[in-house]
Amino acid sequence: MTTATDHYDRLLAEHYTWMLGGDLENTAAAQEELLGGLGLAAPPEAEAAAVDLGCGPGPQSLALSRLGYTSITAVDTSKHLLDELVANTRRAGLTEAVHPVHDDIRGILPRLAAPGSLAAVVCMGDTLPHLPDRSDVQNLVADTARALRPAGSFVATYRDLTGELTGPDRFIPVRSTTDRILTCFLDYVDDDTVQVHDLLHTRQDGGWNLTASSYPKLRLAPQWLTDQCTASGLDVRYHAVGPRGLQVLHAVKPS
Repeated sequence: MTTATDHYDRLLAEHYTWMLGGDLENTAAAQEELLGGLGLAAPPEAEAAAVDLGCGPGPQSLALSRLGYTSITAVDTSKHLLDELVANTRRAGLTEAVHPVHDDIRGILPRLAAPGSLAAVVCMGDTLPHLPDRSDVQNLVADTARALRPAGSFVATYRDLTGELTGPDRFIPVRSTTDRILTCFLDYVDDDTVQVHDLLHTRQDGGWNLTASSYPKLRLAPQWLTDQCTASGLDVRYHAVGPRGLQVLHAVKPS
């Protein structure tokens, strides 16, 4: 079975910034507004460290830096997207603040940060459902709770796929421009998993080429994820539908 990592390497990574709208600066500004609105401005001290899990080309990392975080570790499994992040942070003059790490996000927090040391952990852009199993999500939340210092924040955005679409509603247009068209459709495997099929048409030499790939995503219910945060000792302050139809979760480690 194709994993999310393989799917991105094969198909999505080189088109990911285009999928976000093609202007990373606008995306970073929107993430800064979202995170700032949740109260994630860095605490007023010399050093405030954060980790961006599933960082992609870096919009969250740029946003965190602008919110005052002095050290942001940005983790992703895609070398292509990390190369974009490096280029983006270089243009923004943030190479000293943002530290790229090419690795799986599972189990990485204990290797990156001492317990109680991080002011913020973010996992955005529908990254959580890319994990292979619900236990991976549980472990990530538990690792986050241990890594956060008192009053530290965890923010995740993800798509709630628990409601099953039927018929033509399973076909979802993602984005289209004069040179690219991306459409996905969904197959519901079981209560835990949906198979996502991405169909990318790219225009070349006056014709259209099709590249297709599919991968499984977890169906994470908001109440279930809230329960995982609570079980790990985090207080959920906000959990609702936000931009682009994604669920926005903000949880805080008690002081």
